[in-house]
This record gives sequence, structure tokens and C-alpha cells, in this order.
Amino acid sequence: MKQRDNGADSRHGDLTARNFPTAQQEAEVSTRQPSRYDGPESAYRLAFTDTEFLLREELRPVRMQLELLKPEMVQQEQSIESTIVIFGSARIVPSDVAQRLVADATSSGDDTALRMAQTHLEMSRYYDEARRFSTLITEKSRDLATPIYVVTGGGPGIMEAGNRGAHEVGGKSIGLNIVLPHEQAPNPYITPELCFQFHYFGLRKMHFLMRSIALVSFPGGFGTLDELFEALTLIQTGKCRRRPVLLFGRDFWTRLVNFDLLVETGMISPMDLELFRFVETAEEAWSVLEAHYGFSLREDTKGDYAGHV
Repeated sequence: MKQRDNGADSRHGDLTARNFPTAQQEAEVSTRQPSRYDGPESAYRLAFTDTEFLLREELRPVRMQLELLKPEMVQQEQSIESTIVIFGSARIVPSDVAQRLVADATSSGDDTALRMAQTHLEMSRYYDEARRFSTLITEKSRDLATPIYVVTGGGPGIMEAGNRGAHEVGGKSIGLNIVLPHEQAPNPYITPELCFQFHYFGLRKMHFLMRSIALVSFPGGFGTLDELFEALTLIQTGKCRRRPVLLFGRDFWTRLVNFDLLVETGMISPMDLELFRFVETAEEAWSVLEAHYGFSLREDTKGDYAGHV
């Protein structure tokens, strides 16, 4: 009787067994191709293992879907729900590096190099603030029901500072790198399982916003302006929900963009100036977010801050 029960268990016990092989299993089997069909001209390869086929022009919609799905699925698996995005220049260096540049230029007696080095030193404070701000986010949100993770573009400069601040206090952070004509490697402080690479700028920018509860922009060039103003446009037009947008460095931003002129000429509404605010320090930025979301009041509740675009 006991033997008959065991036999029944082996025959009928696994009610959730797969009915078909997995794609991974089939891909492994497909590598053992008949020799007649293993040449580059052969169409015998499985479509999803055929890189040449996937890179065809007609497959662009499939590649775009993959770039949407991969970061989304990985972040779901990592239980990442809320993020703070840090934008900023790749050209801003840490203060210790800037100080070395000044020393080198002074030694060489090159006035042009010295002026550039002094500018680097002046701007380096933003690297230090981004680094400290990321540390504050990581440390102060650890005990929230929904921790907050820093997201950057994954490159050097301000992006590196953002990932570095989280890394130095044992936190995870996300990098959304982009393939560029010139070589760009991700900075070494991104959590490896959260370091993504994009071909499409549009999908990368979409992922910046999908889980963000705030956007924080440090001084930057064309790329930073593109990211910032696309986000402001989406909020202004109601295409995504409103969230805090913080601009580090009032002097930089007001010299770069004449916001008052935009209002005076009717290009934007006076109310649009309330879509963002200026901050100067990491502590001030965190205080704004803490007041907006009431983090200190919600540590024991489910902090569903983000929501998809």
C-alpha cells in the first residue's frame, strides 16, 4: 500500500509542472545545430537567439519594448518603488581633483589653464553637495516602509557623485547609462544589478520618471537641460503627476535661464514658476522633500510615493 501511494505521488504530485520547455532550455538545445545549417547564411537559428535578426531595422519596436521591460522587471524584482533622480553635468569634478588642477596650473604658469582650473574648483562644490545629498537620501530613507533609491545617468561628474554618496553608506543606487559615439563607461559606484545601458534616449528618460518622487538638477549642459525641461513640460502639461523639482544653485540657474523674461513675455504662466524651487545645500534639499512628503510621519506606513508615468 505504501509503495502504491509513493507511485501515485510521483505520477500526480507536481500539479504545477511546466507543460513546455523554457526558452532557455530550447536555446541550449538549439546550439547543437546540424553542421549543414550552422553557417552565417543559415536561417536555422531560433529567432530570439539570432542577434543579426534582432538588430534588423524592422525589429526596432521589439528592441524598444525590451529596453522598456528590462529595467522595469529588474527593479520590480529588487522591490524598488520610489526613486529620486539626480541630473547634472558629467564635467564637474570632485574638489580634491579640482584642487590638484589648480596646483598643476599654478606650477606651470599657464594663465588660461589656471582660469579653467579655478572654475573647476568653484563648480566642484556641486559634486560635494550631490554626494552628500545622495548619502542623506540613502541613510534617512532606510527605515521607511518604502526606501528611496538614487537614480543617475550613470556617467561621471554629478552622476558619479550621486551614486557614490549612496555607495559609501552601503546603499543601492541605479545608473541609466547611454551608448554614445565616444566611449562612456558607467561610474564605479552604481549597484551592479541596477546598472542599465540604453540605446534609446527616449526610453532612458522615461525610466528616469517612472518611479521618481522628486527630480533634482545640478548645473549642467545640453543633456541636463534636455532632461530637466522635458520633465517640467510633462508636469506643466499634466502628462505626469506633479512632484518636487529642485534646482541646485540659484545663481547658476537664474543666469542661465531668464525665467522672469518667460513670464513677462507670456511664454509661461506666473504659476509655472511654482513647478520648481531653488536650493543650495544637501540639507536644504532633503528638508524640502521631508516637508513635502512628511517622511518622518510615515515611517510605519506604506509609502507609495511614486506611481508610473
